[in-house]
Formats: sequence, C-alpha cells, structure tokens
Amino acid sequence: MAITATQTKNPASVYNHARGRHLDDAGTPALKTITLGFLPRYVRWLDDTSRVMWEWYEGMADGTTLKTAAAGTRTLDTADVGITVNDAALTVTIAAAVIAQNDQYSWEAIG
Repeated sequence: MAITATQTKNPASVYNHARGRHLDDAGTPALKTITLGFLPRYVRWLDDTSRVMWEWYEGMADGTTLKTAAAGTRTLDTADVGITVNDAALTVTIAAAVIAQNDQYSWEAIG
C-alpha cells in the first residue's frame, strides 16, 4: 500500500490558499486530514478519475457539501459524507466514503 500526497506552498504574495493532490491505493482507503494552518472559507475535493467534485463553503454545516456529478448534476449532500472543517485545529477532513481506491484527487482550500 502506498499513499502519495503533495501540498504546495504559496508565494509570499498569496496568503491562505493551499492546494494538493492525493492518491490512495489502500484496499480500504481511510479518511484524509489536511492541516492548513488557516481557517478556510472554501474547500474543493475533486476526484480527477471519476470527475466528481465536493465543495464546502463558509457557513455550511460540517459534513454538508455541494456535490457535482460527472454529468453536471449538482446536489446538496447532507449525509455527513464529505468535507468537515475543524475551526480549532485549522484542519479539513475528507470522509473515507468519498475516497476510492486508486483514484487521483486534487484539492484546494481558500481562506
């Protein structure tokens, strides 16, 4: 099993913006916690393989996301299966239910 992840640093002129990529080839992928160091106002988790996207906006309840299917259908997902922002720890947690084995993901967080 190999989990690969990258996270980019921002130039000095760009603050509170982070992005990265994630690949999990585990038989049963686990949740992904991303430590940002800032409180995001917007988070996007994109499955580059299946083209499904989950978005969280400031003011949304934890675990509630706007889900966009590959066909473009957008639904409000309130099943607590998506993105959770931890205000105190300045982290974002992606639920294991939205991480598929061997799919490539990209993410972005904006503060």
